[in-house]
Amino acid sequence: MKTHPSPYSLRRRLLLWLLIPLGLIALLALGDSYFTARQTANEAADRVLAGSVQAISERVFVNDTGQLEVDIPYVALDMLTSAAQDRVFYRIDGPDHEFVTGYHQLPVTVTKPQSLAARDTIQFDDAVYKKDKIRLAVMYTAASSGLRSMPFRVTVAETTIARQRLTREILIRSALRQLLLVLSAAVIVWFAVTRGLRPLLKLEAAIGRRNPDDLRPILHHVPQEVGGLVARINDFMARLSSAIDALKNFTGNASHQIRTPLAIIRTQITLAQRADSLDDARQALVDCNRAIGDAERTLSQLMMLARLDHSTSDHIPKTQINLTDIAKEITTSFVPIAHESGFDLGFESQAQALCKGDGILMGELLKNLIDNAIKHAKGGTEITVRVSSVRRDDQTFARLEVQDNGAGIADEIATQFERFNPYTKLGDGAGLGLAIANEIAALFEADLKITSEKEGRGGLISLDMVMER
Repeated sequence: MKTHPSPYSLRRRLLLWLLIPLGLIALLALGDSYFTARQTANEAADRVLAGSVQAISERVFVNDTGQLEVDIPYVALDMLTSAAQDRVFYRIDGPDHEFVTGYHQLPVTVTKPQSLAARDTIQFDDAVYKKDKIRLAVMYTAASSGLRSMPFRVTVAETTIARQRLTREILIRSALRQLLLVLSAAVIVWFAVTRGLRPLLKLEAAIGRRNPDDLRPILHHVPQEVGGLVARINDFMARLSSAIDALKNFTGNASHQIRTPLAIIRTQITLAQRADSLDDARQALVDCNRAIGDAERTLSQLMMLARLDHSTSDHIPKTQINLTDIAKEITTSFVPIAHESGFDLGFESQAQALCKGDGILMGELLKNLIDNAIKHAKGGTEITVRVSSVRRDDQTFARLEVQDNGAGIADEIATQFERFNPYTKLGDGAGLGLAIANEIAALFEADLKITSEKEGRGGLISLDMVMER
């Protein structure tokens, strides 16, 4: 058993596809905020660290014995302390990295600059001291006694607890802003999608209020993105309406046209049952058989009309056909029938006629024209099917003609292609043959005409169809 996929919410799907990219962008922004927060925290703390290095370097001097001495200004170290309880380390080295004072094991990872222009500048680096991450500030400079100058190095370091806390606070604030942005976007998108889908809900309600038989086109104002869907629905409803109309026509026509043959059949069977002689019974059965044949032909024509009612020229495949070959084959098949009805059926052809169409339908068209001539060419003895080519309006047309030498059509030529209009008022049949031929011709944009000769000289039905080069 085939299972249908479960329905999904368009609102939730749109919300999901909008929030996923927005969430990814928020994550990228959060990563950028982390690096920015870390840089901001380092810049703020490095300025204080540089101030401490500068303050200590100003208190280094050369004593009377030519040795370096330093008077550590503890205010310079005190300004590095924070609520995060960072620890501060310092170290002062003389020439050739000779240790003067401070923390002897404090690592110094910054090398001495080679150029004189880079002297007295403060350099920063990260290191590890006693399993703690530290931030170093190093300055290479010199102290002068008036007679000589002695180079020295000042190193000040602090743990990074305060920096990490500041980075974390900035990152948390940024994350909260990003979260607020995503949530706000979700709420806005939800209401926006809900409002955007409101025309579809109105369309749904309007269609739901329609009567089941109401197949009129949908004319509601809808968004441009849904216009194509509504157009396809309208096209489907038009085709469905055409199919329903064809079915109604078929059932109505069938009930109307089959009633008479069935009544004749029933009457003839009754007459055969009550016949006094074998000849009367046989005649009743002959009439019954003729009524059955008429009913069979009428049903075939009604089904063909139903097919034509449901078809359009766009849905019927058009291939190259040889109208001459089709006409010759159909005419040959009707020779015995025409002979039995007292007609000499002939075929004439001047050339091969290649056209775009459907071989089966064109054969059906010619069958109806020949059958119509056999039934209604009263007083005639000859029927001629002719294929030729004519030139008109800078185009070449294949012309198919069915001509008889019967009584002709005295009047009302314009009504002959209407359904249930016999070729003559006294003729037999349901009056569907010419209607079918006309509708088939219209499918292939062919021109079907009736020409009535002078009374007593017969009638002519011609079909002009564009030839292929």
